[in-house]
Amino acid sequence: MVNTVFMASDVLHNPKDACDKTRHLKYFRERGRESLIELQREYGAQQRGKLASAVNRSLQASSRHVVSSLADAAKTQKWSLEESSSAILAATYSSQLAMLELRNEVWPYEYMSFSRRIGELWELFIRTAFEHTQTGLQHFIPPLFSDVRKGLKHELAEYIEQLPIKAAQRAELMAYYEKVWTLVDSGEINLELDLHVVKNGERICVDLKSGFGSNEKGNMNRLLMVATIYRNLEAGYKCILLVRAPEDRNNNYFRTLRDSGVWEAHCGAEAYARIRDLTGFDLQTWISKNVDWKGDLTSETLKHFEDNNLMSYLDW
Repeated sequence: MVNTVFMASDVLHNPKDACDKTRHLKYFRERGRESLIELQREYGAQQRGKLASAVNRSLQASSRHVVSSLADAAKTQKWSLEESSSAILAATYSSQLAMLELRNEVWPYEYMSFSRRIGELWELFIRTAFEHTQTGLQHFIPPLFSDVRKGLKHELAEYIEQLPIKAAQRAELMAYYEKVWTLVDSGEINLELDLHVVKNGERICVDLKSGFGSNEKGNMNRLLMVATIYRNLEAGYKCILLVRAPEDRNNNYFRTLRDSGVWEAHCGAEAYARIRDLTGFDLQTWISKNVDWKGDLTSETLKHFEDNNLMSYLDW
């Protein structure tokens, strides 16, 4: 049996080893294999959907443990931003690659499930860059729409109360205002986006997308509404949209958001440059040096992806 305890302890005391994806890949593949054997006894080979979900959850938990341990080691031993970010990204990439392989073994991917999973994985990478930065970013809790609505009602009520009009007219104005809110209240608006950070005193809301497809109209309309609400809040917020796919692989929904005046939207290389500005870490360079799907995936997994035209989703 491989001494995984030794491996884990080793990377926590040496930033060079912690940045070595081959060590992480070995660990997570073996950890995943252990989990699969155990979970097969519980679910059996026939319940592949439940088995695949359980395997993913198991490896995600293992990944969180490793990343948390690396973050603690980096802080205690005062690793540089480059060392700590690289180590955490190496562990994240390796755990997700092992998860892709194992899930594909249990339940082979088709394009819908694969595109969704790769989108989630890319967003995880961006979150990692933001959450483990050392550039003074602070995270904040996004406001609830119900609180925003309550504040606006209170402001308007105070304003109407000061108007030089009769009491009956004030009551009529408030009645019309309540009618408007009745329409708005027919659907609550979720103001939570993927990331909410403060940098240099500015509140920044970030939404992450792997790409914009033909089914994104509803999401586009929601994003326009959410950003408009943020722009009109007294505190003042900046809304930034970061999209992995370059512009020629997105459709008009991305361009509509970019040209809306309420979103600062970037895609492809521009998105990576904006991430570097915000986090202080050059994620694009790290990806170009370390993310090698063709070289890192097992031959069986790679063949399935190539035979089913899935490799384009791995173009980062």
